[in-house]
Amino acid sequence: MQVTLWGTRGSLATPGPETARYGGNTSCVGVVGREGTMLVLDAGTGIHRLAATIPESMRRVDILLTHLHMDHIQGLGFFAPLYRPDVEVHIWGPGSTTLRLQARLMRYLSPPLFPVNMSELPCKLTFHDISSRDIDIGEFRICSALVCHPGPTVGYRITALKGGVLTYLPDHEPALAALRFPSLPREWTSGAMLAAEADLLIHDGQYSAAEYPGHCGWGHSSLNQTLAFGTLTEVKQLVPFHHDPDHTDTDLDRLMAEAIEESKPGYRVTPGIEGTTFEV
Repeated sequence: MQVTLWGTRGSLATPGPETARYGGNTSCVGVVGREGTMLVLDAGTGIHRLAATIPESMRRVDILLTHLHMDHIQGLGFFAPLYRPDVEVHIWGPGSTTLRLQARLMRYLSPPLFPVNMSELPCKLTFHDISSRDIDIGEFRICSALVCHPGPTVGYRITALKGGVLTYLPDHEPALAALRFPSLPREWTSGAMLAAEADLLIHDGQYSAAEYPGHCGWGHSSLNQTLAFGTLTEVKQLVPFHHDPDHTDTDLDRLMAEAIEESKPGYRVTPGIEGTTFEV
């Protein structure tokens, strides 16, 4: 599968030379299988750039939402396939204890927050509530599970039928204020079984080790915790993701170098930079 990062920030970063390399768009990752199956992971502002790469011949797109915080859905209404009557768009994501996914999204895709009602979209639109189960989409087997983040939030493990495993945990706080990352059996740790021995793990790494104590319980990880999680789950490659919008390119280079030097992970670490493509 081909995996492309289209938005890597936790919220919109101010565009300019300070953020030019890492980019300023919010969470969105594109996944394309060898047989052409297309998945979109989250619908942040990066989804607009992703849409421009979709061929005219594409007739189905599946959007997998981890949760409904604004930085993960604010690009949804600007996703071009929603306005094509010849395209099926399937949206997967968590409902709540009181509302199904469709009802939750209607709060955003309707006036006064958005000028177009969901019912007016011309595409063939289908919603699927998902929390902890396995599904098959084209050539992919997808496992989802609830993870530690405020509000209903899921992570995804995507396995290509012809090999290759991607795990996507963009908003995740498995340490939960622990002074040291838990050295428990990994099945006790949030998200660990989704990530176990993945070929590529895209994981929340919003804070530095110094910043994290002031943000415990906010649902995000420090870079050191992210690397410890990668070690616990024995991944082959890790991409720190969901960067703090106040961190410049220079900040991110320095913080990642410091975390890698301290943690000395036994796997490859690749910074989450907009436009980067991985073959899994």
